[in-house]
Amino acid sequence: MLIRFVINNVFSFGQEKEFNMIPMPSINSLMAHKYSIDDFEFLKMSSIYGANGAGKSNLIQALFMLQRIVQKEKVPSRFANTHFKFNASTLPQTFVIEFIQDNKSFIYGIEILDSVVTTEELYLSGLGKREDILLYERKTDIDTKITTIVSDLFEQDTESKTLKKILEKNLSKPEKIIFRLLTTLDSEYLSDVTTALSWFDDTLQVITPNARPSALVHKIDTDQEFKAYTEDIMRSFQLGVERIECQKKTLNDFLGEDNQEKLSEIKEEINKSSKKLIGLRSKTGDEVIISKDNEEIFVKQLRIEHKGKNDKKAIFNLNEESDGTIRLLDFVPAFHDLVHKKRVFVIDEIERSIHPLLIKELVRKFSEEMHSQGQLIFTTHESNLLDSTLFRQDEIWFAEKNSDASTDLYSLSDFKKLNLLDIRKGYLSGRYGSIPFLANLRDLNWHNYDIEK
Repeated sequence: MLIRFVINNVFSFGQEKEFNMIPMPSINSLMAHKYSIDDFEFLKMSSIYGANGAGKSNLIQALFMLQRIVQKEKVPSRFANTHFKFNASTLPQTFVIEFIQDNKSFIYGIEILDSVVTTEELYLSGLGKREDILLYERKTDIDTKITTIVSDLFEQDTESKTLKKILEKNLSKPEKIIFRLLTTLDSEYLSDVTTALSWFDDTLQVITPNARPSALVHKIDTDQEFKAYTEDIMRSFQLGVERIECQKKTLNDFLGEDNQEKLSEIKEEINKSSKKLIGLRSKTGDEVIISKDNEEIFVKQLRIEHKGKNDKKAIFNLNEESDGTIRLLDFVPAFHDLVHKKRVFVIDEIERSIHPLLIKELVRKFSEEMHSQGQLIFTTHESNLLDSTLFRQDEIWFAEKNSDASTDLYSLSDFKKLNLLDIRKGYLSGRYGSIPFLANLRDLNWHNYDIEK
């Protein structure tokens, strides 16, 4: 679970800003929205509002960027241009995240300067009640010399000293991080590092506005309970969806016998995949999943059956569906896992291509679910979600541009004397900031731009 995320000098965040899922002790509404571990409480939901260009999507992009850095084990070349443009290029960029995985709490942080990882740290978090325990620290000096410090127990173990020498021998590139590399060392003292890494690999799920359903078709093919759930929820949206199926072909049949080079390339790639699963796109733009099942390689594509007039039925490819239907398919595994698994789903522009009343009912369903296990965090413009029956005050956040063009982040709980029944009206009237400056638009004289004169 996510506890807090701190960023500095990344995208529109010119100064250090913190987003967190920590409840305010003084707020007594929707008490079921508070999870607890080791007597530490954290929230199940959060919505982030802001005008266009305010920076709310940048918060999601920063979190996604950190996840990709961890997963790819290095700072990507495109990261070089992500600092706050009004800051000096000599200032470092920082990401710090505190989270819970398998009932253990961690703090992971990296500092990056000109695509070089100057500092990387992982701690067991004491959650403010106990002292944090260092698991490892890696630093790069001005001469790009890399030094590492691993936990005291690891350093004192004779065999671990040999492993550390192997580790430092592999650290020749200052843009690389050592998080995943440490999990490959055979040491009992590094088991917590493996646990922490699984949060980035499995628990954190970021859904961007242009996301397309990917491994969904594989899950539908292999999990009949999930297939039934998907069909049930899609029917409930009254989109005309009658049935969802997985169209399955062997790789040979899909590519044809004349494409042996591509065939060999895919076989090699899938054998390297830890899950024996890769995603591609067909010529029509339809996403396909290639999986290895019982030594046979299959190509799987999602097909949707609709029911029309006189109960006539027809099969549609995914690229023939509306943006709204595809977006809803994105959310099916998310809302399923939010209830049944300890996963964190972060969704940018949750209302995109979907009717606001439908989004509100989806969010309400999760809000009122008493046995949920996951966290839902999303950005939105949809003011209908500003409802005190759905969210606590500390679950509503705002992003707003400051006069220096940097993004500020703050919670609704920062405001005193709130009328809970009037949150939406207060937001739309500008009481909490974070809305477009409409006065400038009203003063615009359209006739000054008549180019045909």
